[in-house]
Amino acid sequence: MNRKLPLGDKVLDAFVESRAAVSVLVVALGFACGTVLVLAVGRNPAGMYAGILQTLSGWDLTRGTWNARYIGEWIATSMPLVLCGLSMAFAARTGLFNIGAEGQYIAGLTAAQFVALLGPGIPGLHWALALAAAVAAGAAWGAIAGALKARFEVSEVVATIMLNYVAFFLSRWMTGLIPGANTYRTPDFPLTARLDDAFLRSITNGSRLNIGLWFTIGSVLVFWLLMERTRAGFALRATGFNREAARAAGISVRSATAASMAVSGAFAGLAGAVVALGSFSYGRVLGGLDNYGFDGIAVALVGGSTAFGTAAAGLLFGMLSSARPLMQSRGIPKEIALIISGLVVVFVSLRAAFKAAGDLMAARTAAAAASTGSENPEIEGGAA
Repeated sequence: MNRKLPLGDKVLDAFVESRAAVSVLVVALGFACGTVLVLAVGRNPAGMYAGILQTLSGWDLTRGTWNARYIGEWIATSMPLVLCGLSMAFAARTGLFNIGAEGQYIAGLTAAQFVALLGPGIPGLHWALALAAAVAAGAAWGAIAGALKARFEVSEVVATIMLNYVAFFLSRWMTGLIPGANTYRTPDFPLTARLDDAFLRSITNGSRLNIGLWFTIGSVLVFWLLMERTRAGFALRATGFNREAARAAGISVRSATAASMAVSGAFAGLAGAVVALGSFSYGRVLGGLDNYGFDGIAVALVGGSTAFGTAAAGLLFGMLSSARPLMQSRGIPKEIALIISGLVVVFVSLRAAFKAAGDLMAARTAAAAASTGSENPEIEGGAA
């Protein structure tokens, strides 16, 4: 006997299955907890939300002024987070856990800096070559872990963690070899290597927003098209769902694994170039990890490893990062923004708990329906 689930159970089941709905819920819970924490330390939560509003819109409610620079800085801060989130998300859709986006980001950053300082100073071509070198370096660094996984079944988690530190120390050594470099920086980049854009800078009142914006948007679209609208994307997703079934269907699992990590690394490598050539006028001898790659893990989780969800999550985390100093200027501890970010990630991990609760309620409803049918067999016969 088939019985329809009650409307409440249907709504819960649909909610649990909707990644977008869960993401919205966990973000709301994160901000709710942040509000409680602000109240607990004796501050006014209005200061926190005023800082967030200023970041998103440029409006300073305290002074009654508007400055588009805050919007530009928010977007500029978000771009590497979106790209590193795409790196993690792409691998996740193919059943891999790319914890090495930080190393791939460093590889891209280092390659971009070398081309910026040593490449041909031809306008347009110079920065284009630097971006291409960064994408290639990130892809190559990701492909190392992919090849080890495909050929020798080496855990991509272990391999990418180790490669993060190899990339970091290799970058420090190589950048230090550039003529004129010291222990923390290189000579200034030529203007032809910078990603500056006069139009974007003018409409955002001199912010760091640069042409990396167009490459970030393009990356989101490439991710979506490749993963959702191509045969190659179907093969990659099939490998992520079930490697043995994909192999039985004639898909080369080894090739899919290596290709996935290479594409994943390419996104992170581009993030390195966007930061190196868009936010700085000189090359850096890294003194520590920038952590964009690790933040990208949280971005991908909140975004549900989808193209547009990851982009939205990157903007969210970029907003929280940009709003920290504005919150602090209003008496709100800047750590509150970090706590909200962490809570959002924690709540995302509870999606499995929501799903388990939904499954339990559905099972109880089905059991109750079966029990009622067995006690009243004439109902089924009458319905027939």
